[in-house]
Amino acid sequence: MPVICNPVALRPAVRLASLLCCGSILAGIPAIAQAQQATPDPAAQGAPAPVPAPAPSSNTIRTITVVGAERLEPTTILSYIRLRVGQEYTAVAADEAIKDLSATELFANYSIRNDNGNVVITVVENPVINRIVLEGNERLKPDKILPEIKLSPRQIFTRSKVRADVSRIIELYKRQGRFAAKVEPKLVQLPQNRVDIVFEISEGPKSKVRQINILGNEKFSDGALRGEMVTKQARLTSFFSSNTSYDPDRLAFDQQKLRQFYLTEGYADFRVVSAVAELTPDQKDFIITYVVEEGERYTFGDVKVDSQLRDFDSDVMSTQLPMKDGDFYNAKTVEDTVEQLTELAGRYGYAFADVQPRFNRDPDNRKMNVTFILREAPRVYVERVDINGNTLTQDKVVRREFRLAEGDAFNSLGVQRTTARINSLGYFQENFEVKQTEGSAPDRIILEANVEERPTGELQFSAGFSSIEQFILAGSIRQRNFRGRGQTIGLSVNYSQFSRSAQISFSDPYIFDRNISGGIDIYRRDFNSFNFTGNNRNTTFEQATTGFSMRAGVPLTEYMSLVGSYTLNYENVSLDENLFFSDIDGDGTRECDPLRAGRFLCDAIGTRLSSIVGLSLNYNSLNSRIRPTRGRTVSLSAEFAGLGGDVRYTRFRGRAQQFWNVANTGFIFSVLAEGGTIIPLQERPGAGVDDVLLTDRFFLGEPQFRGFAIRGVGPRILTQTSQLDAFNRPLLDADGNILFFTERRQVRDDAIGGRNYYLGRAELEIPLGSGARELGLRPSIWTDIGALWGVETPVLTVNPGGTQLRNADGELLFSTPPVGGTCGSQQRVPTTSPTQPDGSPNCREIQGGTNIRELFLGNSPSPRITAGIGVNWNSPFGPFRIDFAQTIRKVEGDDERRFTFNVGTQF
Repeated sequence: MPVICNPVALRPAVRLASLLCCGSILAGIPAIAQAQQATPDPAAQGAPAPVPAPAPSSNTIRTITVVGAERLEPTTILSYIRLRVGQEYTAVAADEAIKDLSATELFANYSIRNDNGNVVITVVENPVINRIVLEGNERLKPDKILPEIKLSPRQIFTRSKVRADVSRIIELYKRQGRFAAKVEPKLVQLPQNRVDIVFEISEGPKSKVRQINILGNEKFSDGALRGEMVTKQARLTSFFSSNTSYDPDRLAFDQQKLRQFYLTEGYADFRVVSAVAELTPDQKDFIITYVVEEGERYTFGDVKVDSQLRDFDSDVMSTQLPMKDGDFYNAKTVEDTVEQLTELAGRYGYAFADVQPRFNRDPDNRKMNVTFILREAPRVYVERVDINGNTLTQDKVVRREFRLAEGDAFNSLGVQRTTARINSLGYFQENFEVKQTEGSAPDRIILEANVEERPTGELQFSAGFSSIEQFILAGSIRQRNFRGRGQTIGLSVNYSQFSRSAQISFSDPYIFDRNISGGIDIYRRDFNSFNFTGNNRNTTFEQATTGFSMRAGVPLTEYMSLVGSYTLNYENVSLDENLFFSDIDGDGTRECDPLRAGRFLCDAIGTRLSSIVGLSLNYNSLNSRIRPTRGRTVSLSAEFAGLGGDVRYTRFRGRAQQFWNVANTGFIFSVLAEGGTIIPLQERPGAGVDDVLLTDRFFLGEPQFRGFAIRGVGPRILTQTSQLDAFNRPLLDADGNILFFTERRQVRDDAIGGRNYYLGRAELEIPLGSGARELGLRPSIWTDIGALWGVETPVLTVNPGGTQLRNADGELLFSTPPVGGTCGSQQRVPTTSPTQPDGSPNCREIQGGTNIRELFLGNSPSPRITAGIGVNWNSPFGPFRIDFAQTIRKVEGDDERRFTFNVGTQF
């Protein structure tokens, strides 16, 4: 009969029932075999053999039950394991199932029990995360930490993920230089098997680099080598530096910087033996120690070019190399030479030219022989131009900026120019570059423009304050890539206390898909001119201009273009009659009073029509129109007013600017020079009346000329008033002369402009650390030089006694001028209107009331010079510019301004 293994009948001390059962069965096999041998075979006796009934086994899985499941379905849990009904239950199978449950990380506890083939799986599910809480984090805000950790609300809690997130948070603090940071995770049990995970963070102090030690250096001092490193020692003077914290990546970079420095000084055998960073005993700071071997200093030996390109002569090119035999070896010079040779080969069409320097070191003579090998390569032609990624911008807008077309011989300068032109469009990502890939043949190349479009429509509302315009409000809407055609259309409105304008503009760089640019502006501009009496700004005249301007341009070369323009303006210049008009003749007719407004203002009022034709020649090789770092721009323009209208003059202007990236260090140096002159083509009657209207002249000052107030440079009239006693009578000095106020804040200052000007500027933009760059800070040092002059000297009788303006009651006082005679002893000749129409003196009394005198100053081409420092800041509330200026040289009458700023915001 069959042997049945009953695990229940086995000794309870032994829990491996299945293995013992199997052992009993195996042990019983020989006995069964002997019994079969002893029993006669029924078939041999002619009777049918009986069929034995199958015996049930407790190792066969009959049912599988899941106990403890709350959120998960039992069928889902069973799908994670490999136990199935009908299989044999073994310890190995049970262990595999346990491992499968563990791998899910869904359960806090789990077990498997076999009860006579009824397998029971008992689980305790991990809780669900309700929320993640950060405590103690002050230096790193939650928006910096939470994106880095993997746990999140509504996920299943697992201890392994918590440990991993603790490591990630600590790593974040290490990147900040806080190596003493600690994170303690805690669980807060909630109903319904939920938990809150609380990360208690102890940030600790920021680990600084207390000391940098260098051992083995003899040729260069520790200070010189520390200066080459990015990492700096923590000192009081380095309070604002972000490089004083310890960073392992920066440590490796500093080793490379040391090697580069020594290689540029000729020490070709230099190496860093070791670099060790040790925490101080207080666990707060690091001490870094470098051990170096300098080696011997090498000089260049035999330096030559071995060209395998047919267009390059090796001997000729060898003579043009920057390094010579006997010069100290410089690895940077070698790298620059490789780049220059590669660039030169690219200009001749060898896009894939391979330039390799081969070094032959002579340690005995400490010589470094260098051979620049230009390997053979075919001349390359452009197979095709691919443009990818432009969803709005039409292909032709990008393609027309390419300086190379299909079938053209490859030229690296053309690729560089193409990159600069596409970047200047402002339609795509910053730092766009044309990608070069091999074509279908070795002499073919594919140029790819992989662009990423960015928004080109602008809807802007801004508010700000400036030292010039006071409060400013502005709004504009503009589309710089209208319908994806590269056209610009815009509407803008600006309002401030002293100026208002509205303008509609349209421009197209390629009219009718031809290489002709064009545009039109229609505008209305209201401008209030002003003067200063001390710190008070007073409106003098109002100028309202309505007009339009059309322009069209054609390129002459890759960098040069010719632009023609036509402008039609209708201008109305007026004065406040209550302030500047009076009944001078006593006939009841109010007219502009020169004593109140000045003759130069009285001559400017009225309406006029200006018809102006202009022509300008422009050169532009800047690498970016937005923020250039290299290249130049030159503009020469001429305007003729007189093609109809009421005004006739010719105006010439010139402007040039150059940018350099100084030795690729990030220092941007720029110089600017500009100037202009206006020549009248009509004569205006009257002595001392300039033939160029006041509104057509040049003005110079802030913001073009830093260090001076707006219109603070050039010809001006200073009107001084007399000092009065308690009885409202002019005070006299010891000689009997009237005393006048002479301090700038007590004098009326009227700038009257000039016919000629020049302006020069030199500026060095200083790069800052990564922290300052992220804030958008760009400091600079600068110096300006310029002058404005050339206006006709107005008729002024500088009378030491002054001229009466008004009496004690505030009324203007007049006297009947003696016909053909002179003014009486108590009368003075006015400085601005000295004669009557019949030629007799225009006498005015001086007894009592305020007396005035006028000074004409500043009409000199002598250079004015200023210098200072400035900072551009892309602040969260808009662009900010601040300048501190020191006047080095000025002319009497110029109005200085030491401090200026402009700030605005967008929303």
